[in-house]
Amino acid sequence: MRIGELFILGFYGKTVPAWLEQFAARYGLGGAILFDYACRTQAYDNNIESPEQVQRLCAEIAGLPSGPMVFIDQEGGLVRRLKESRGFAPLPSAKEFNDLAPDQKRAILTASFAEMRRLGIHYDFAPVIDVDYNPENPNIGKVKRSYSADIAEVEANALLLSEVARAQRLGLCLKHFPGIGGARVDSHQEFMDISDSLREKQEELFYSLAPKIFGDAVLVSHAIVRQWDTVRPMTLSAAGLGRLRARLPDTLLITDDMQMQGLQKALGTREAGLRSLKAGIDMMCIGNNLLDQEQEMAAIAEYVEQRLRDGTLSAPAIEQSIARVARRKTLVMA
Repeated sequence: MRIGELFILGFYGKTVPAWLEQFAARYGLGGAILFDYACRTQAYDNNIESPEQVQRLCAEIAGLPSGPMVFIDQEGGLVRRLKESRGFAPLPSAKEFNDLAPDQKRAILTASFAEMRRLGIHYDFAPVIDVDYNPENPNIGKVKRSYSADIAEVEANALLLSEVARAQRLGLCLKHFPGIGGARVDSHQEFMDISDSLREKQEELFYSLAPKIFGDAVLVSHAIVRQWDTVRPMTLSAAGLGRLRARLPDTLLITDDMQMQGLQKALGTREAGLRSLKAGIDMMCIGNNLLDQEQEMAAIAEYVEQRLRDGTLSAPAIEQSIARVARRKTLVMA
């Protein structure tokens, strides 16, 4: 069992580092994630320099043992790793996109999604389907990451993205389950308690949309919903993830970055990763950007393998997760 299929890993630099090659050879690798900004240098000098360089890097990643997928956050607006200043196609924020005419929307998406596939990117961590319930939300509303406060408009945009993505064979991943549009804190800094702001229609939107979206994947937030689990965030909650899995048995479930500060303060990457897998996550994303933990990745994979051997993790459940990853590789890498 190649435990590395459960990992999406980030790394610093414009070529694949030796440690990532070694990880993929020893454990396999589900995916790699690309960033333009590097927290360690506080400069835009990370994985992305130009279209030609990104294309070479993506080919390098896909050529690693077990053929990892390449992931990126290309929502548009402020959350856009491929920027026009580096020679990439324009992509407005979700809020700005929502105001465009239908033909403009389709043209922009076609250019952006076709470019990503030419570069060798397989999955875009988009669209954000968090409804804009709180315009002052520092992580969503205030930075224009939500399409609208109207749930019907959010749904319509997501379906359009999927239609264009399917034509280009670019996988999409809905985020951030169960819906953090009404949150009041930034999930990068603290756990968000959305118990009072979560609405049933928002949760239901994930269930109805995911099977229709090309890529059939959901990114799970570190939000706490006390009605479902009084202490654990969704990424670590068997109750929360069980609720999601019951409605979406085949959907690929991916964590938000495991290096976000709420999890780090409570557990650290290794223990949080183990608990997320035990709770029912398929892939954990460790960006190695918010924190430099590149040299710890092999030890975390080894720890997961040990917990599999001693029965802490369910072997049948992990096999099912690896099978979901394999199906996505076949879907987007064919």
